[in-house]
Amino acid sequence: LEFRRVLFRSAIELFETKKDLYGKLCLEDMGLSKKVFEMALKGMEKLMRSEKLQQHILSIADFSKPSNAKRLYVIDLDQEEMIFHTWVAHGKNSGDVQARYFSNKPRSRKSSLGFYITQNPYYGSNGYSLKLQGLEPGINSNAERRGIVIHGADYVGEDIIASKGYLGRSQGCPAITPE
Repeated sequence: LEFRRVLFRSAIELFETKKDLYGKLCLEDMGLSKKVFEMALKGMEKLMRSEKLQQHILSIADFSKPSNAKRLYVIDLDQEEMIFHTWVAHGKNSGDVQARYFSNKPRSRKSSLGFYITQNPYYGSNGYSLKLQGLEPGINSNAERRGIVIHGADYVGEDIIASKGYLGRSQGCPAITPE
């Protein structure tokens, strides 16, 4: 019981101590709204209380932004630093430039919203990839069944944006540059 109290207290402290990172890391200048950042922190708090987290790495794919904007933010909350700020593709049937349609259904070729935790990395048909576990029933709970993973893709990058005006699209995975 005492461990749970400490865990719960540290989750509350996470939000209170880390919400200042928004200004410290100049996240507004990078295009991330304060509302989205605070919503992600609160989601992380909830995951901490349920003992589902092992690290304090917060990743935000802000699909309210167009695909030609850098909309993936990976933040180390312990070190208080941005690890990555880059482009991320959305699913083919979610929209062209802007992701507008989302699904949890297999073969929908749409991205899913919601909170995920990362699982084991592996080498697959797209090279080095990272499995995702969707945590929200009806929203992203079919991620494993759908094969939704983070992977590198040659249709993600500045050169693609320069030629098409937006990134290529995935089968529903949050795809990033191969580098």
